[in-house]
Amino acid sequence: MKIKILSAVSSAALVSGAAAAVVYVGPLATPALAIPVFDASNYAQNILTAARTLTSINNQIQSLQNEAQMLINQGKNLARVDFPQLQELQAKLQEIDRLMGQAQGIDFKVGSLDRQFENLFPQDFTGLGTRSQRLTSARAQLEAAMGSFRQTMSIQSQIAENVEGDARILAAIVLRSQGAEGSLAAQQATNQLLALTTKQQFQIQNLMASQFRAEALEQARRGQIERQAREATARFLGDGKAYSPRN
Repeated sequence: MKIKILSAVSSAALVSGAAAAVVYVGPLATPALAIPVFDASNYAQNILTAARTLTSINNQIQSLQNEAQMLINQGKNLARVDFPQLQELQAKLQEIDRLMGQAQGIDFKVGSLDRQFENLFPQDFTGLGTRSQRLTSARAQLEAAMGSFRQTMSIQSQIAENVEGDARILAAIVLRSQGAEGSLAAQQATNQLLALTTKQQFQIQNLMASQFRAEALEQARRGQIERQAREATARFLGDGKAYSPRN
């Protein structure tokens, strides 16, 4: 009887321990792991979006580069060309004008031309009755003619000296014209070439005016000498009644 009771108690204890063991092991069980799923369609859409975004950024960068290049080109078009030789050209023209202003006898002023010409080459010889008066008039005419030729030679010499400087200025302007990057620089170089050409034309016009003046004075002087000679001859001969031939 005691043996059966102990067996029952032992069995109950074993059952209780097993239950306890089951209750203890329960919380230590490992949970199930989630398996990721790859969405190929979503991945392709993300790649396509990124590619479109990159293309848009590249287009914006290219647009900014084009605008920057456009601004650079506009800056080149507005670039100026220096013309330091302008003062030199003006100085040479002023020197020619100074030589033109040294005209003697008859200058280049229209308002006083008639009066000066009449004083130097009078039409009436009543005031040239004496030999001294005629010599004085002839000397004044000769000095005017010689002074005119001297002035013409001075202008010719000045222009000849200017040729060397003009050649140097021309080379500098052509060099700047060939290196011009913009339209404004090219136009300015062209204007500088025109300024040099205009200056040379002014020189030629002044030279021609001086030379024609000298030739005109010389022709007038010679004509005046001939007129005076005819007048003196007429006075010497008189009316032809002072001499009566004998029979």
